[in-house]
Amino acid sequence: MYEWQKQIQIIVDEIDQSIKNYNDESLTLHALSGRLGYSEFYTTRKFKEISGMQFRDYLRHRKLAFALKEVRDSEKTLIDIAFAYGFSSHEAFTRAFKTEYGVTPSEYRKKPKPVVLRTKINPFDRYFLGLGEIGMIKSTDDIKIYFITIPAHKYLHIKNYESNGYWDFWQKQALIPGQDRETICGLLDSIKGKLDDDGGSESDSGSGQITAYINDPDGRLCDWGFPRTECYGARLPADYSGEVPPQMLMIDVPEAEYIVFEHGPFDYEQENRSVEEKIEKAMSSFDFTDTGYCYDTSPGRIIYLYYNPERFFKYVRPVRR
Repeated sequence: MYEWQKQIQIIVDEIDQSIKNYNDESLTLHALSGRLGYSEFYTTRKFKEISGMQFRDYLRHRKLAFALKEVRDSEKTLIDIAFAYGFSSHEAFTRAFKTEYGVTPSEYRKKPKPVVLRTKINPFDRYFLGLGEIGMIKSTDDIKIYFITIPAHKYLHIKNYESNGYWDFWQKQALIPGQDRETICGLLDSIKGKLDDDGGSESDSGSGQITAYINDPDGRLCDWGFPRTECYGARLPADYSGEVPPQMLMIDVPEAEYIVFEHGPFDYEQENRSVEEKIEKAMSSFDFTDTGYCYDTSPGRIIYLYYNPERFFKYVRPVRR
């Protein structure tokens, strides 16, 4: 089973890359199954078995997700966007777009609103599958530690008082209607103006979505010895005035000082847990002597966790003088 999950991950990765490159010819089931060396029938059966959906449905959802962002952010004509993503006509694109998102492309362009995009699936994840890291540590990067001031902003999020870690958070959220991972990540992916968005198209990988912990007297006691509530969401400009999805919360975060513990790029499969342990050790052993600062654990302060193995893994923790 694990081997086939790896194979389907290859297809999923190639789908996104081909969509980004407007390479429709490589997006056929024939081309993708040929890349794996299996029949179209067997590949599509395995795709559905592992992903829970038909190949053609996943491909359509992902094309529309990419297309929506171009409708929202670019000045391209709608017909050019339609052809770029494989639709035969403006009418076909409009029909598919409205069926998926409840509005036409022209209506959405005039007034964007949060909608649930189909984020990229990741069927092969060593940690989610309980395999852990491979164990061949390659990175020798030290943890960079520095102080920063973050300007005032807003944080749009959901939170869970009882969760303990990323996977546990989403398992608990899956029990709450409308707050499962696919829905929340899809909504966040569609929102324009996220402060940490660098054009990525999936959660925690450059699409402006970040995990956070809010110091909260009603929250779970964390490993650092104070109560906190785990959250997931996105930072937005202080003057953001867009629509807030009904299942999400928006809070104002004032300008404040933070300390950053940052590790550089690393191999997720081989080093994830080891890098996490490095950062945790650096945070627990950091000596604030002569800095004039200490950790700020007062209620309402936010700890941000930025996670993108291709760029960095870093905690941004509030401090006070």
